[in-house]
Amino acid sequence: MSQGLIGKKIGMTSICTEEGKVIPVTVIQAGPCTVVQKKEDEKDGYTALQLGYGTIKKEHKVPNPMKGHFKKHNLPCFKTLSEFRFPESTDYEIGASVDVSLFEEGDSVLVTGKSKGRGFTGVLKRWNMSGGPASHGSRAYRIPGAQGQCADPARVFKGKRGPGRYGNKKTTIQNLEVIRVLADKNLILVKGSVPGPRKGLLIIRKK
Repeated sequence: MSQGLIGKKIGMTSICTEEGKVIPVTVIQAGPCTVVQKKEDEKDGYTALQLGYGTIKKEHKVPNPMKGHFKKHNLPCFKTLSEFRFPESTDYEIGASVDVSLFEEGDSVLVTGKSKGRGFTGVLKRWNMSGGPASHGSRAYRIPGAQGQCADPARVFKGKRGPGRYGNKKTTIQNLEVIRVLADKNLILVKGSVPGPRKGLLIIRKK
């Protein structure tokens, strides 16, 4: 756990460098986030900042314990909370804003999000299996084939790859380079793709 921000995926595009090289990038709206709670060594055993992102308009939908957590410091109710380690966490006060100026061009970041859910899929799409023969009367084009054993042990071992739900899992992409920081729009452009659909929630952390 390191310093970072909560944000959302805007989409993908490409930019050209001065050398004429085209780089595919993902546009991420990172923050601004609000400091909701400060973790301290004396009380919690470690130092960190709890950041909130995205306010909730209908506060009656927020559970009472969480509502009290926000009202304790006269803060609005946030949709998402996450903790980050900040080396200078004592410099931030509760209610302070942490924005995209945390990142610089050339930084290496880790981006965590929930991958796109693709529903129930077969083994070719889910595990990239080769399938069966496509000619000579075969009907086993896209089935996994034999999975079990004969009389002993006569069962399919746990963990065997097969059809099932594909995607919709927490995924982290490491070592993504920050190509550009647009501080006035709270946007960062990172090289390559990140998990999830457009407007999907992301956690961006510095290495």
